[in-house]
Amino acid sequence: MADTLKDIPEFFETEIGESIAARTDALGTFRELGPPDLCHIIKAHSKPGMKELGSYHYVSGADASSSATLAAYLNSLTYSLDDTQSWFSKSNAWRIRSGIYCCFNAFSRVDVRVEVKIPGGVESYYVDVRGERHEATATIWQETYLSAVLRAILYSDDSYYRLAGYRKIDPINNLAGEARFLEAVEALFWRGWQLGSNPEIQTATTVHNHLTSGVMKYFGDSFRFGPAIELYEKLQKKDPEIGALLAQSFIGQNEEIKAVKVLYDDLKRMPMSYPLLHAQVDFLRSKGEYNMALKLAKFAVNTTPSEFLTWAKLTEVYIDLEDYKNALLTLNSCPMFTYSERDMHRMPAPIKTHLPIKLEIMNSGIMEEDAAGRENEADPNLSRLPAPALHGTFAKAYALLTRLASKIGWDDLLKCRSYVFVMEEEYRMQKAKEDTQKSSSSINELENTVAAENEDTKKDAPTSEDNVSVKSEEDKPKTEENTDELADQMDSVDLNADDEGSAPVEVHHTPLVRPDQVAEDKSKTENAESASTSTPHPSDGVNFSFSNKRLCERWLDNLFMVLYEDLRIYTFWRTESAHYRAQQMPYRKTGTEWELLGDLALRLWHETEAREAYEQCLDHKFSAKAWMKLLEIYVTEGNVQRALLAAVKLTVYHERWYHEIVYPSEIARNLNILIRREGLSKMQNMLTSMNLPRPVQQLMTQYFDFAELFKVEGYEF
Repeated sequence: MADTLKDIPEFFETEIGESIAARTDALGTFRELGPPDLCHIIKAHSKPGMKELGSYHYVSGADASSSATLAAYLNSLTYSLDDTQSWFSKSNAWRIRSGIYCCFNAFSRVDVRVEVKIPGGVESYYVDVRGERHEATATIWQETYLSAVLRAILYSDDSYYRLAGYRKIDPINNLAGEARFLEAVEALFWRGWQLGSNPEIQTATTVHNHLTSGVMKYFGDSFRFGPAIELYEKLQKKDPEIGALLAQSFIGQNEEIKAVKVLYDDLKRMPMSYPLLHAQVDFLRSKGEYNMALKLAKFAVNTTPSEFLTWAKLTEVYIDLEDYKNALLTLNSCPMFTYSERDMHRMPAPIKTHLPIKLEIMNSGIMEEDAAGRENEADPNLSRLPAPALHGTFAKAYALLTRLASKIGWDDLLKCRSYVFVMEEEYRMQKAKEDTQKSSSSINELENTVAAENEDTKKDAPTSEDNVSVKSEEDKPKTEENTDELADQMDSVDLNADDEGSAPVEVHHTPLVRPDQVAEDKSKTENAESASTSTPHPSDGVNFSFSNKRLCERWLDNLFMVLYEDLRIYTFWRTESAHYRAQQMPYRKTGTEWELLGDLALRLWHETEAREAYEQCLDHKFSAKAWMKLLEIYVTEGNVQRALLAAVKLTVYHERWYHEIVYPSEIARNLNILIRREGLSKMQNMLTSMNLPRPVQQLMTQYFDFAELFKVEGYEF
């Protein structure tokens, strides 16, 4: 008889309970929101002597407000199992004997568990990092509920948690659920910093943490900031820094005058708050007031120089002002943090995996499976580009560097780099000049010493010159490397001065290598190497001044090489494509190569070329990433029909992989943008005109039902 669940993923254990034990062992390693919830069940056969089976799957979005709600989820699995059995075989079939639902409490750093015995009772408790059991209190349950909702919101589109067998369901289904979510947020708001923050933030605060990120994502993706405004107005009375979130919400609600008043009042109360300053900077940038924004961004750096965000914001403003030299200097001063991996536990290898497909999805004719074979192959030069491996602050810094390159081009970027940073050939010349001067001084001292000794011993000297020699280790020229003098010439940077953009930081010199001019290489750029430079002779009479130059940080030096590799491949692609087009020959790439080229073009801010590559990718194979990127591009361009098609493809794909979540998700966010622009009725009519299979039509209708229920802007027309 069937021993699997219908439409629900399962991983079968080699030994019953090994997944629970692995999770318990990993509790001490969880640092932030924790991993997805774990649902473990044990199945028994009605026939005596049959071995019991243990299986599990990951889940997020289940109601974790009490033991009863989690027990209800476990109980719902019994109906899925029963559906797989025929009515006549119920007496000789598998049944769920017991189940355990594990949900991590990110506030108290404990794992709350509900154990259900079928038939039988329900037992709830929590396990601490030592593996000891404790009774769950009302406070623990509230913390657990909010932790579960935040994970469901923030992990809804997180590529890091694209696990096989990860079921995602809606965390908030109705207005009552939203009210309960806001109540929990208000009760635990001041402890939000305990949850951690995004990787580019060094220290979590009451404004920058996973709790506020979850709230802003939930209300921001639907552009419904009204409930968030009510929440922040209550909290702002206790801490004026909350005014940064309140101002962002007012701006999102198109109430800019109220936002300006909030920023004005709260900055008087807390003038050193960089979140408030950044909210004002972003508002001024949106209005084109870059010079005013620059003063505030500089002040934010002075108030909080240890945070990456303040330096990155100042870099963005300099780019807006087209002050690219100071932008590069400021980027070089960004404090970088080591990227920490997300919370995740490693499970033992399952003995069997069950990943079913819903019958109605399989028969819809819309579903496309990932291609196999050659279409998944890619040129190693393309697949091994280092940029996709960047995370955290390094990924953000690289985005700023690529934006800079897109503004001025590679050639001018190199000129800008050589203008503000000490280059390798300059460093070698300076060192050679110092060594030459020291050598000349030592030789003069040696000649004077020899002449004096010869004068003193002239009377007693032998007639044979062969016996005269002077060998003294102390008189040899000293050639030890000395770079202290160079370091002393590095001027400090005054952020209040008009011509400076960064503060002095501790630097380590890395010899810089100038990449070849990518645009000149054409077809030969595939094997291009860095151009070699000869060391100038110190007697050439060339003088270098280091009074206004800096040493390039090693990480930024590495990012230049990452950018060089991206530009090299991109230029070769565009040159080769133009050549084939001129020869009226087909230009062939595999589906995976087109996808990677789309990612490359998007990294380098070439949206038109990215769209072309993603569309070519879809001509060769199905790619969820390509469809998602195209959805965003089509929405930006206002191409409603193609955006709807992309949303249909992605919805069916997500449903196949158990992503049953409607909101919040990237699909819902983009559709909400279209609803605001076009109106809900028009979108519904366009969906009807597509003549989709009924199951797919019902899946798509959920997005519009949400917009109508929660009154997303545009729902009335």
